[in-house]
Amino acid sequence: MSERFEPGARVRVRSAQPHGHCRTPAYLRGKRGTVVCLHGSFRDPEKLAYHKPGLPRQPLYMVRFEYRDVWPDRRAKGSATICADIYQHWLEPDA
Repeated sequence: MSERFEPGARVRVRSAQPHGHCRTPAYLRGKRGTVVCLHGSFRDPEKLAYHKPGLPRQPLYMVRFEYRDVWPDRRAKGSATICADIYQHWLEPDA
């Protein structure tokens, strides 16, 4: 599978609520972030968890989120951010 996003691209994490194993944190679903880098392409851990080959390989990105966008009711000093590694099939362009 080809890479869909470049570093600096604004993305949104899909809001899906799948049953079973999922590698995308629930607290990030529906949140907007910025692609920091591409780690490479790897077998899909959501398929591997069910003893499937995990193909096609999925690009894996590091995505940075503003703390206040993830947890608007909590306070953080300065411009706090968090980063998470998220597979491409969980990301969509942020319009």
